[in-house]
Amino acid sequence: MKTLYFDCFSGISGDMVIGALLDAGGDALHLETELKKLKIEEEYQLKWKKIVKNGITATKFDVKLMNDNHGYYHENGHHHEHGDEHHHHHRSYQDIVKLIESADYHDHVKDTALNIFKKIGEAEGKIHGMPLEEVHFHEVGAVDSIIDIIGTALLLHHLNINTVKASAIPVGSGSIHIDHGVYPVPAPATLEILKGVPLGKSELKAELTTPTGAAIATVLAEEFCTLPAMRVEAIGYGAGTKTFKDHPNVLRVIIGEETR
Repeated sequence: MKTLYFDCFSGISGDMVIGALLDAGGDALHLETELKKLKIEEEYQLKWKKIVKNGITATKFDVKLMNDNHGYYHENGHHHEHGDEHHHHHRSYQDIVKLIESADYHDHVKDTALNIFKKIGEAEGKIHGMPLEEVHFHEVGAVDSIIDIIGTALLLHHLNINTVKASAIPVGSGSIHIDHGVYPVPAPATLEILKGVPLGKSELKAELTTPTGAAIATVLAEEFCTLPAMRVEAIGYGAGTKTFKDHPNVLRVIIGEETR
């Protein structure tokens, strides 16, 4: 049985998860090919590279949005007719479910991705006081989350992971600017998603854990614990966007066979 352990000493976000899984031996080209089954590849470009974060070599994964689509839609002369632009920026929870269900993926991949999205959708719905069906994922959030979440499901499947465990999740502190104004860290959706999960201590004034990262950990981890007794086979470091003075902003994944 192959176990994957998320060592979230600097929190967890969707791009950190993908970076760490690629760093631990996940196949980036397989990921790119499989994501094409969603048929939205004209909306993004994937980039990954090795970078050094405070002395640790890690993989940085980025989803570049082809977001000058305003121009693209104008050129095609149907800017207002179909509401394309609206569709591009605001995907409802329902849209995302359809997108995943209609793609040609293994059921295991679909279920994993749908469960993670549902977790985020329910949290957002609860905070904004609306049913799941009416929840929308705005702007960047949508394409980024779709790639990060389905990408995670694809890579875990491809790496033959049977069990996921995770450390406590530090969320950071301070405040952040989001669509609705200035909010405390963790953002309300992140905190809602992490209900029942042990939160880690962190003095850092930053958002360490995002709703996507929180949902990936909460849905996938069957246990939050210290590193289990295991024979380690692969280690990966996924770099976050932020850089801190004396703290490597990376997510570590450890893959191996648990020893009883």
